[in-house]
Amino acid sequence: AGCNVENACYSLGVCAERSAILKAISEGHTSFKAMAITSDMGDNFITPCGACRQVMREFGTDWDVYLTKADGTYIVKRLEELLPLSFGPEDLKK
Repeated sequence: AGCNVENACYSLGVCAERSAILKAISEGHTSFKAMAITSDMGDNFITPCGACRQVMREFGTDWDVYLTKADGTYIVKRLEELLPLSFGPEDLKK
């Protein structure tokens, strides 16, 4: 599980999504099927930031991302929907 670590300089913070992915990798997991993004704040669906979307993309586009609202409702998006026309590891081989 990951947690959000905020910093006055946003680029120096570590979002929960990246923290969770990096922890999973450190435990030997490199294939992902889904991730849930949750918060108890706000009326809108919470979504991963651009940096998290790109880190998630490094492990493929074929997985589900569950986006929640504070009231518990959720929607499911494919990662490729959240980061269309993305650049990934396979593009480095070109």
